[in-house]
Amino acid sequence: MPRQPLPRQPLPRQPLPRQPFRPFTPFFRHRVGLLTAAAALALAAPVALAATGGAAEATRTACVPPGAWADGTGATVEPVPLLRRLADAPVILLGEQHDKADHHRWQLHTLAGLHALNPDLAVGMEMLPRRLQPVLDRWVAGEMTEGEFLKATDWRTVWGFDPQFYLPILQFARLHRLPVVALNVERSLIGRTARNGWATIPEAEREGVGTPAAPTEAYRNRLTETLAAHDRSEARSAAPADAPDSAVKRFIEAQGIWDRAMAEKIAETRRTTGRSVVGILGEGHVARRDGVPYQLADLGIGDSAVLLPWDADRDCDELDGRIADAVFGLGPEREDAEPQRPKLGVQLDPGPEGITVGAVSGGSVAAAADLRPGDRILAAAGTTVHAPADLVAVIRRQAPGTWLPLTIRRDGAEQELVAKFPAEGK
Repeated sequence: MPRQPLPRQPLPRQPLPRQPFRPFTPFFRHRVGLLTAAAALALAAPVALAATGGAAEATRTACVPPGAWADGTGATVEPVPLLRRLADAPVILLGEQHDKADHHRWQLHTLAGLHALNPDLAVGMEMLPRRLQPVLDRWVAGEMTEGEFLKATDWRTVWGFDPQFYLPILQFARLHRLPVVALNVERSLIGRTARNGWATIPEAEREGVGTPAAPTEAYRNRLTETLAAHDRSEARSAAPADAPDSAVKRFIEAQGIWDRAMAEKIAETRRTTGRSVVGILGEGHVARRDGVPYQLADLGIGDSAVLLPWDADRDCDELDGRIADAVFGLGPEREDAEPQRPKLGVQLDPGPEGITVGAVSGGSVAAAADLRPGDRILAAAGTTVHAPADLVAVIRRQAPGTWLPLTIRRDGAEQELVAKFPAEGK
């Protein structure tokens, strides 16, 4: 007799219990100041780089186990209840340090986890300005290859960081037909604000960006101290030859415009689509609910969620209950098993006026060349550099044992330095 297939009964679908998202601590219901991307990274990165000095340091850095979620104080939280709560937030902001591959892997997996619980998502990306929204729409519709997308966006010039960090996120969005939104504005708009002030820019040239909420006094003090610690070279170079206080004021104003622009686009996407918006953007725009979350609250979205990856060597003292709603522990960085590429050993912070050194690794080529946080890199091997990708391209052409001339600006004056790359095998 032929074998009769067994009748298939559909399994009953049990809805997951979902609760509205609430921040972990009452602090997150209050507005605090803005903090710029460059300034926040400059504060955080040197701490992480210094955490290699012995057992005493190790006790202060091994605070969030790899693969575990914790709240803003470092207390471990269960992942499933956490993600269920987060999935109902109107906005979930996933911070990153742009040049760290594990940060982007974490963003992708967190996005996938949120999508499993709430498929009605949109993805907002700091990496691209608003004028490139039609290109993103074509990408999501499946009309472009990766190569065509990178060419149409002029990725290397517009953003500059390795596209392989971001393409898996873009592929995930396309696979699930999630809207991807360009959050940023043109770099030139931020640069003009830093040089001349927002009031000097005509309404028609503001790209639709409104006036940001005024920062708190605490924020102003915090940012001013940060700029002073890094010799304010970026602020000085961004402004006319007037008093340093005016330069700092314009620098703060420019960062406020940057944050406001992205917050407005996120709020618009939430309002017009009804979807929860997952933001992919630099940690400095979101940490301690400064920057974008602060501006979102002013726009009526006070219950956004802030999530951060937590590097194994990051100082536990930063887990002060305010840093984020939740953090995810990462393991120690490991080198890929591929030929070693030349490394300068710096963290680069892109800004409206070019690239600035955010942090210098101890014992690196950069440290030996006397590069310092706050230096603006103007040229490498005689080639003008405007974005991180420009400098990376020059460094990758360096052979082992060769010297690389660098032109920098420090304390308002140009200087020449020489980066000496070690011979192969040393």
